[in-house]
Amino acid sequence: MKYIFVTGGVVSSLGKGLAAASLGTLLEHRGLSVCLQKFDPYLNVDPGTMSPFQHGEVYVLNDGAETDLDLGHYERFTKCVLTRNNNLTSGQVYQNVLEKERQGEYLGKTVQVIPHITDEIKARLRQLEKEQPCDVLITEIGGTTGDIEGLPFLEAIRQFILEVGPQNALIMHVTLVPFIKAAGELKTKPSQQSIAKLREIGLQPQVLVCRCEHPLGEEVRQKLSMFCNVPLEAVVEARDVDHTIYEMPLMLQKEHLDDTIVHLLGLKKRAAATAEMGSWKKFVQRIISPKKRVKIAVVGKYIELQDAYKSIYESLTHAAAANDCGIDLVRLDAETVKDSDLNDVAGILVPGGFGDRGIEGKIRAAQYAREQGIPYLGLCLGMQIATIEFARNVCGFKEANSTEFDDATKHPVISLLDEQKEVTHKGGTMRLGAWPTKVIEGTRAHKVYGSTEISERHRHRYEFNPSYRDAMTAKGFVIAGTSPDGSLVEIIELRDHPWFLACQFHPEFQSKPNQPHPLFKGFIGACLANQSSV
Repeated sequence: MKYIFVTGGVVSSLGKGLAAASLGTLLEHRGLSVCLQKFDPYLNVDPGTMSPFQHGEVYVLNDGAETDLDLGHYERFTKCVLTRNNNLTSGQVYQNVLEKERQGEYLGKTVQVIPHITDEIKARLRQLEKEQPCDVLITEIGGTTGDIEGLPFLEAIRQFILEVGPQNALIMHVTLVPFIKAAGELKTKPSQQSIAKLREIGLQPQVLVCRCEHPLGEEVRQKLSMFCNVPLEAVVEARDVDHTIYEMPLMLQKEHLDDTIVHLLGLKKRAAATAEMGSWKKFVQRIISPKKRVKIAVVGKYIELQDAYKSIYESLTHAAAANDCGIDLVRLDAETVKDSDLNDVAGILVPGGFGDRGIEGKIRAAQYAREQGIPYLGLCLGMQIATIEFARNVCGFKEANSTEFDDATKHPVISLLDEQKEVTHKGGTMRLGAWPTKVIEGTRAHKVYGSTEISERHRHRYEFNPSYRDAMTAKGFVIAGTSPDGSLVEIIELRDHPWFLACQFHPEFQSKPNQPHPLFKGFIGACLANQSSV
């Protein structure tokens, strides 16, 4: 197995995760098996209790792990199906070490950062070797070089490379080469300083991925090569993409990044001569030059932060490309949304969330979609919102609500799952991960999925209250999918509506380029049909 460690310097948010995922794409298209993982230096055990404003979306895996959104990039860009062992935080590392100390595994020893913390980090690398064997393991180190939280991870990597041999591992450093307008030139000094920080602790990058707004030019490349001690051919330009993040693998291929990696790691005998990216290029071309466009509203609580609904936006992109159309996305804050904001949209999507802020705005959006016959897709909380709206305005339960928002409501059409009633800890205690769903034949959901058995990823504490099943179904509320035993409602739709579908799970976590999720693909198709009929 070969190892690639992706570090970042100068500033955060440079796109290390996208760079790692894009490299994974290229190596897979050269016939190599790839696995990716993320080391996050923050002290949270996982991002599950963080606000989306702090950390963006929480990406849920099949095994229920609540992970960093970069793991979404890994799964979308490659064939990987990841587990909780593909995301390691400082919180997990220190928790594991302290538990071992309490159990007496270090009896007689002083527990220290070196070797105990670094050994725990290296153990995760060794664990993936056994659990997910592959040709290349790509590990992204979160944060920025120089952060105090990241030092144990960098030290562990130094030790690990020494153990496996430099011929089996390399470091790819993603850095910023800023353009100084007043001087009219790109500056390499920040990158030089970033590399110097790495070299202070014994790490020398072999590849430099340079984020920049202007072409690097031969002179700048030579300067970076000389002062950063990186071969000239390994200085890679990574300019801002023009249209979509899915251009990045193609851009890095033009820079011969995959050729450089294959050469440095001695993979020429195992890898194909080139990465065949024909289908990927066609997908990108459909995004850049669609034959038609459709206008869709997303009514959410965290609209101002792009990363809060990252997987949803990407799933819409996948589905739109499959329908050969572009999306004009209207992001609407649920706290301020008005009917007039929705007048000219072809579809409405209400995503998940927690807490009562913005709930009434989401309910108004669901009501507008129902009354105007506009395609509606509700995800997790979006299903609960649609249920509350229908109960209030169709069934006549005027005070219908979720016990999450009003624990004294007269009509708790959404209530806490039974297994959640004794839960006191917030972290990792929801209904999480992939659960089977039985899709009812003859429903729209069955037509969309083309199957009666599906598996989808969940992240919720509240669920449809079965006490209201008969009263609501009598009015045209259709339960289209349930847990295998029928006790939990997973999918709902409306009988007297062209396309109104909502689910308790998160389909956005299983959509990929050229493999759009059926719900998103069906939703976009319905939006196009609605738009053409207006």
